[in-house]
Amino acid sequence: MQFKHPEILYFLFVLVIPILVHLFQLRRFKKEYFTNVQFLKELSIQTRKSSKIKKWLLLITRLLLLTALIIAFSQPFFKAKDSKNISNEMYLVLDNSYSMQAKGNKGELLKRAIQELLENTPENQTFSLITNTETYWNIDIKSIQKEVQNISYSALPFQLESAMAKIKSRKSANNKDVIIITDAIGLKPKQLKSIDKNFNTYFINPEAEQKNNISIDSVYMNQTLNDFYEIGVNLKSFGEQNNAIPIGLYNNNKLVAKTLVKFEKPETSINFTIPKKDFNGYVSINDASLKYDNIYYFSITKPEKINVISIGKTEKSSFLTRIYTSKEFNYSNSTIETLDYNSIEKQDAIILNELENLPPALVTNLKSFVEKGGNLIFIPSSESKIAETNRFLGNFGQIQFGNNQNTSKLITKIAFQHPLFQSVFEKKIDNFQYPSTKQNFQLNTANPPILSYEDQSCFLTSVQNQVSSVFVFAAPINKMSSNFQNSPLIVPVFYNMAQNTQKTGVNSLTIGENQPFLVATNLSKDEILEVQNENEKFIPTQQILNNKVKLQFNDYPIFAGNFKIYKKDEIVRNISFNYNRSESNLEQSQSQLLSDYKVEKSIETIFNSLLSDRSNDEIWKIFVLLTLLFLFLEVLIQKLVK
Repeated sequence: MQFKHPEILYFLFVLVIPILVHLFQLRRFKKEYFTNVQFLKELSIQTRKSSKIKKWLLLITRLLLLTALIIAFSQPFFKAKDSKNISNEMYLVLDNSYSMQAKGNKGELLKRAIQELLENTPENQTFSLITNTETYWNIDIKSIQKEVQNISYSALPFQLESAMAKIKSRKSANNKDVIIITDAIGLKPKQLKSIDKNFNTYFINPEAEQKNNISIDSVYMNQTLNDFYEIGVNLKSFGEQNNAIPIGLYNNNKLVAKTLVKFEKPETSINFTIPKKDFNGYVSINDASLKYDNIYYFSITKPEKINVISIGKTEKSSFLTRIYTSKEFNYSNSTIETLDYNSIEKQDAIILNELENLPPALVTNLKSFVEKGGNLIFIPSSESKIAETNRFLGNFGQIQFGNNQNTSKLITKIAFQHPLFQSVFEKKIDNFQYPSTKQNFQLNTANPPILSYEDQSCFLTSVQNQVSSVFVFAAPINKMSSNFQNSPLIVPVFYNMAQNTQKTGVNSLTIGENQPFLVATNLSKDEILEVQNENEKFIPTQQILNNKVKLQFNDYPIFAGNFKIYKKDEIVRNISFNYNRSESNLEQSQSQLLSDYKVEKSIETIFNSLLSDRSNDEIWKIFVLLTLLFLFLEVLIQKLVK
């Protein structure tokens, strides 16, 4: 037992006073002689004995009363079980990603968590609240009640390590209590490693009752016809789906087409044909589980002609005129001697076709060209200097040429999943008429091959960056060195390498991934581009690149939808944003990873546990009751004992 005010115990010396009084009252009686009557003598003896007992009882009672009163004022207590953590700081980490939209036995997981937080957090408890998008430091539930009620779903997936980094940044001499509320969808072991072992960490792991879900995963350009686009919609099913679901295609909020989708396997695709013109709409399904992934927004801009130039000898580039036709491309050829360097920045794709030398001025311009979103295609010459070539390729990534091998090889392996072949083959082909080369350079790169030789060495690969690609061949493809120009592969390979997806493909960005987007427009020094729709308006980060503007959106917009890019009042471009689909699979909850942590059912349980373990057992009230009891006993003794 310990005392809050041990100095009051010095008052126990007052116990001497009743003892002295008692001793004074117990002094010896003087003998007084009366008439010798036996009855009176016996009565006197009995009265004297009774009086002594009463005084002893009163003394004991008063000593106990004073002792209990003094101890009560010194406030005795028993030390808390977890006393070392009484001064801990509290942090609440709330997962408000879209997977928390799933329904548990008491409604949507996030809304139920918010309700429990409001109902069970002690009003005098100071804490910090961290969500996927917002942080509130050192607040109490009363002061932040409105903000907590208005917490909405975040487009950003739950990132535990980000929350832990924020908590660790708050330096303090005290330890930290961390309560993490998450459904553990997509949780990874490396994220748990970000939790400091010194933290007193609790998990609350709400689970969805119904884990079946259907998600629109992506929309892509399946093929381009003369007057129509054929777009493909990829859907994923998680759990059992026995019934066909309706799917609708909308352009500017008007229904364009509608059909039913039946899932015979977890992933399926459906195609729609739309007119070959600007499209700014979405695909929608009706699914009762998660709602955030039931709509996929996308835009298609009416195709513009793509600017392509090949730099090299005219006779070696003649095959390109049959691929880059005037209907879809502005194609030209130039030798290295006649090249207009000012025309480079106007191109969408540049082909270096078997150049024996690479002038420094050209290298500098090409590096800038790729950084600004242009595609570069490099075809080596049999006379290429390996050291010079490697210095040039080193500007774009880790790709290097090795020795020139004068050996005939067949090109036998096609990476069918590569974007170059995404809509080329309906199925994998085994009995293909494979092209060959008579010589090739050894290609050393960590990037996956697009086309490979029969010995698994690389014939064609690419280096990707955020806005462009650099394609590298391992061998010359002129008719003297190869029959690749006669292969059916020549058309889709070169056609797709020159494509600028932002000019010809489906435009749809993912919120939070900060993908750059190029807009073909000229801005003056004081002009900016704004992005807006009927619900949101924001200014993205922007960089002027000659006749283009590079936009980056960071964590904006907040909500998915179709937007327009404005330059003052002029609409420059349509653009679409969608939520990340990584949390659509409710079956991928990683709650088993939490076995090494304290997992509780509710926040009420945690607060009760902390209160119980960290509260001192105050027992001064017991001594107050004892004081009253002894006072009552004294009254009884005074009245009943004669």
